[in-house]
Amino acid sequence: MPSGRTHDRITLWALPWVAGVTFWQTNSGNLTLLVAGGFLFGGLMFGPDLDIYSRHFQRWGWLRFIWLPYQASLRHRSFLSHGPIIGTTLRVIYLCCLVGMVAILGLLVVEKLGNVALNWQSMGNTMGRSLAFYATEFLALFLGMELGAMSHSLSDWSNSAYKRFKKKGVAGLLANVKIKKRKPRSRPQRRSRTKTTTKTTKTCSRSSTKSK
Repeated sequence: MPSGRTHDRITLWALPWVAGVTFWQTNSGNLTLLVAGGFLFGGLMFGPDLDIYSRHFQRWGWLRFIWLPYQASLRHRSFLSHGPIIGTTLRVIYLCCLVGMVAILGLLVVEKLGNVALNWQSMGNTMGRSLAFYATEFLALFLGMELGAMSHSLSDWSNSAYKRFKKKGVAGLLANVKIKKRKPRSRPQRRSRTKTTTKTTKTCSRSSTKSK
């Protein structure tokens, strides 16, 4: 597998291309900034290797403990962590659930200690309207994180495929291909004429001897 430094170099080298193509397609500085920022975040801190003790995990600092349940529930390089779209989606849902739980607990503490009556329904409606209003921005941020994560996964897959090809060679790869052979059809056995003629001659000779 490529080292952590190699993954970081791939992310940094690909960043100008991602930003250039995004600005060429959208002609928007805000969307380009979101895609580029998401690409950096996904390639350096929010990548698939959060399922092990990696550079991505270490860069979270004292907050890295939040990814311990994520690591315990997933196998390294599984489809749920390294798969396209589903890996980033699962990490986003996991992080949003943790942030939401912390926010709700904080609001409950403020409500209890400060004797403040919070209108939870209005807060939920405001959050829903903001999500709908900034849907394009959230999609651009998610796309950047997905591109950053896929640059990591594609480098892993290409490196492992190259090593397998180098180890086995073309002959080894062709040997693994199973060719189905057709089974010959069973034909009904025909009795040879020689056997029947010999049987008839034997019976004739026996009858002649008996008559004598």
